[in-house]
Amino acid sequence: MAFEAIRLFQKAGLPGDALQLLPGRGETVGAALCNDLRVSGVCFTGGTDTARLINKSLANRDGPIIPLIAETGGLNAMFVDTTALREQVIDDMIISAFGSAGQRCSALRLAFIPNDTADMLIEGLKGAMDELSLGDPGLPDTDVGPVIDADAHGILTKYMKRMDAEAKVLKRLDTPSGGHFFGPALIELSSLDQINRETFGPVLHIMRYDPDNIAEVGAALKAKGYGLTLGIHSRLESFADDVKAAFPVGNTYVNRTMIGAVVGVQPFGGEGLSGTGPKAGGPHYLHRFANERVVTVNITAQGGDPELLSL
Repeated sequence: MAFEAIRLFQKAGLPGDALQLLPGRGETVGAALCNDLRVSGVCFTGGTDTARLINKSLANRDGPIIPLIAETGGLNAMFVDTTALREQVIDDMIISAFGSAGQRCSALRLAFIPNDTADMLIEGLKGAMDELSLGDPGLPDTDVGPVIDADAHGILTKYMKRMDAEAKVLKRLDTPSGGHFFGPALIELSSLDQINRETFGPVLHIMRYDPDNIAEVGAALKAKGYGLTLGIHSRLESFADDVKAAFPVGNTYVNRTMIGAVVGVQPFGGEGLSGTGPKAGGPHYLHRFANERVVTVNITAQGGDPELLSL
């Protein structure tokens, strides 16, 4: 797809030397580019650990200090209160957690559901998961396709073994034969200490909580350092305000899914361990790719030249 995109750019008139495609692994091609002094800036989308490695590589270069724009993952949470519409909450959770097989940086990873309605929501989620169709992502009736490669599948499999031992796996879907399919999983946590980093795949964690303790729960989540996306489901504007204050992030979604931001309409990007900013599609993004230069002229010292006076 990247190759075809480059061809379209060139067909539209973009000079061939203005945009190059270098396929390859980050350990080889990416590392070589970061260490090449001809590179005057890096824009990266991927994992937090990789962003740290890139940052260190750029800092160790002997050449000029160059900018890094990093958009990484997040421990993305959704807070639900008892006024939320059950069907809407369930639909949005399923899409946000399992769409694209959970392989979106903005995907829902952890849902806080109120004690009073937790059992009802859990039953609804389990039922909705039964309706998911796993298979070829090229088919219109497929809801969940495979994860990207064997490495990703292995990491998820290892993670699920830990969750089987440490948490409560409420539901796990069977997978088609062949390919790197990973069955969407619903896991109930008893403590925030059980999750400290993003699990990149179709895994939804839930925790029961008291909505009156928003400040305490939000502070514990904030302490983990991520700040990409936040979901809120409530019919109370005051509840939404409390959640936003307790857990500040780059993008907040109220009474809707947490994925599918449209660049230019919903500028996207996080803070903390989730990215450096500025937001892609935002008003400050392109400025990060340019150098600002200022020229100041003392027209008196130039003898009042008419051309200089017009500057």
